[in-house]
Amino acid sequence: GLDCCLMHMLGEPRTMQDNPRYDDVVSEVKAFLEARLAFAVAEGIPEERIHLDPGIGFGKTVEHNLELLRRLDELVALGRPVLVGVSRKSFLGRLTGREVHERLPATLAANVLAFTRGASLFRVHDVAPLRDALIVAAATVRAP
Repeated sequence: GLDCCLMHMLGEPRTMQDNPRYDDVVSEVKAFLEARLAFAVAEGIPEERIHLDPGIGFGKTVEHNLELLRRLDELVALGRPVLVGVSRKSFLGRLTGREVHERLPATLAANVLAFTRGASLFRVHDVAPLRDALIVAAATVRAP
């Protein structure tokens, strides 16, 4: 009776950041998640209990992560809730030059952008600030 979150990762944790390559990161992640979703449903997991995670930072470069965020709506089109986990990630540090404990503003920006592209679940370290940012975002981008 538990929910299930399917996440994309290229390779394995020990080697996932060793020169990750994609022809089209969004299309490849989408195809992977679509196949795993079909498998999970075929194995008896109710589709309404499944969430999808593109695996930001797991076997992806800064450019791959940004492209996934830009085109997140393509993953949302699979019809399942999409989770993003960008909180304090190293790609934010590479973009901003900030250390891990200084990445809250970048984390908030990335999550609000993901929200505007359809993400509905967020894995974060700093819950209260993200909650406030999403309340403001929701009030401005979603019709009452």
